[in-house]
Amino acid sequence: MKRKTYPLRINPEILEAVQKWANDDLRSVNAQIEFVLRESLIKAGRFKPQAPKSEAATFPEAGKG
Repeated sequence: MKRKTYPLRINPEILEAVQKWANDDLRSVNAQIEFVLRESLIKAGRFKPQAPKSEAATFPEAGKG
């Protein structure tokens, strides 16, 4: 999936809290912001996540045994 860039103005205290949270979760700040937004959208019923691709679909030889 191609990602779009978007400039973000953010309160320094909020950014600091997000940075600490991202470090705790071993994520980048950008990934943490996307995670929080996605979870909030799902909780609010405004975003339906796509079903994850199965390993067999991604790696057809994995389903053969």
